[in-house]
Amino acid sequence: MAADPTTTQLIEKHRPTLDKALETIRSRAYWSPHPEHPKAYGENAAPEGQAAFEALRGTRFELDQPGTDGWTGQEVSPYGIELGITYPHPDPDVLLPAMRAAMPAWRDAGPEARAAVCLEILARISARTHEFAHAVMHTSGQAFMMAFQAGGPHAQDRGLEAVAYAYAEQTRTPGEAPWSKPQGKRDPLELSKTFQAVPRGVALMIGCNTFPTWNGYPGLFASLTTGNAVLVKPHPRAVLPLALTVRAAREVLTEAGFDPNLVALAVDRPDEGLAKVLALRPEVRIIDYTGSTAFGDWLEENARQAQVFTEKAGVNTVVIDSTDDYKGMLGNLAFSLSLYSGQMCTTPQNLLIPRDGITTDAGRKSYDEVVEDLAGAVQKLLGDDARANALLGAIVNPQVAARITAAPELGEVALPSREVSHPDFPGATVRTPVVVKADGERKQWESADAEPPFLSECFGPVSFAVAVDSTPEAVELLRRTLRDKGAMTVGAYTTSAEVERLVEEACLEECAQLSLNLTGGVYVNQTAAFSDFHGSGGNPAANAALCDGAFVANRFRTVEVRRQA
Repeated sequence: MAADPTTTQLIEKHRPTLDKALETIRSRAYWSPHPEHPKAYGENAAPEGQAAFEALRGTRFELDQPGTDGWTGQEVSPYGIELGITYPHPDPDVLLPAMRAAMPAWRDAGPEARAAVCLEILARISARTHEFAHAVMHTSGQAFMMAFQAGGPHAQDRGLEAVAYAYAEQTRTPGEAPWSKPQGKRDPLELSKTFQAVPRGVALMIGCNTFPTWNGYPGLFASLTTGNAVLVKPHPRAVLPLALTVRAAREVLTEAGFDPNLVALAVDRPDEGLAKVLALRPEVRIIDYTGSTAFGDWLEENARQAQVFTEKAGVNTVVIDSTDDYKGMLGNLAFSLSLYSGQMCTTPQNLLIPRDGITTDAGRKSYDEVVEDLAGAVQKLLGDDARANALLGAIVNPQVAARITAAPELGEVALPSREVSHPDFPGATVRTPVVVKADGERKQWESADAEPPFLSECFGPVSFAVAVDSTPEAVELLRRTLRDKGAMTVGAYTTSAEVERLVEEACLEECAQLSLNLTGGVYVNQTAAFSDFHGSGGNPAANAALCDGAFVANRFRTVEVRRQA
């Protein structure tokens, strides 16, 4: 099918970016087309972005999508301000057929046109990064700079990465090929064959509260680039960033000559459970989900008609055996525990420390000394309230706050949490991390009677300093944790090549991403698009990785048509 002239222009505009992305997912080098620094967007971008966000408050978010049967919205900023925005509530019986009807022309446009349109959507979003930053901040509780970077350029990078992987997988097979089989003295058998990437159907993207764009964009753009329509169902507390995304997508699709109903929004009424209803619809053939293990398991078990990609809970672990940079190790861990109040799926939870201590460049340190020094490093990092607010952000929901309050019930508190007041948002709940001492004696975690608290995810700024009998015991506990609970990240500190080998082998066998001896400005709970894999898809924490070929390849099938030559 001939490309629409507008689509041709988009291909010419974005082909260099696509080519660079394709090159970078192969090289795994650092690259980003989306600036991290707020000033890179122009001197007026900051006030204009804030004004655009403020103008949305207290309004009806119009999308002009079919099947709207009412309006709903329940977002309150973790910083204590009312958003007061209402969104269209969908009638699935009207909206989903309209989305299906939009797909044939999108399918026939081909992988390159779809990729170009998706890159234009990302470019429009990038130009409004300041506005998106405020939307992410006031729905997730992230501090502004983190909301700007993680919710803006880093999320856009992950979306672009998904586009690149999707394009690569779709173009692995040629669009057409002649076929000739020799027959000896007889004429050869000859066929002409065409191969077309065919989408599965409507994709349902179920958003999360903490990272609505960062976790949402990979699935959204992987599905859209492979020809599927995408129904975006945000978390009820974090609708605005994804609603803005849907609006941008619909605008670009319309301008490029496609049906805007390829991307639509579905927002719950209070306590409606709309995600469950939509997940079982026969039109929904792909589901992307980030959130609790309970609902992720329900989706995997019940949404049988769909390919389900889940990121669920895990117990992230750090093995502390020895270090040649004790101060750097403590500083790195303190930052990792504090960033966004530990409300990241990659934040370390369990720190496994031999009870007889570790060797360091500052001399031998006992278990108690390591825990005390780590507590001191966190207190020093967060001692200034302005810096604490910039790192911690706000507690995203009452459930996280309740875990902080309940932490003393889990064991001896080595580092108590303190409340931090926010000068600009007095209604914000800002809390520093808690570190709880725990006994990791083998008979305790091998017992079938009752698991110790540290073997369950305690999402938020609560971590456990787990005393183990030895480093080999720590590695065995790591294996058990990965096998039974899963992890998005694993860290280790050691000066021993043998210990490094043991930890690496455990992560290879149990399929977990490992970071070794981080003491500088890279942290275990951060990953870079195009280079780092987020999750592995090989342990219970997630059944997919962001982003690899497996994340995109099953979102489409290849249909072959053979003709007599």
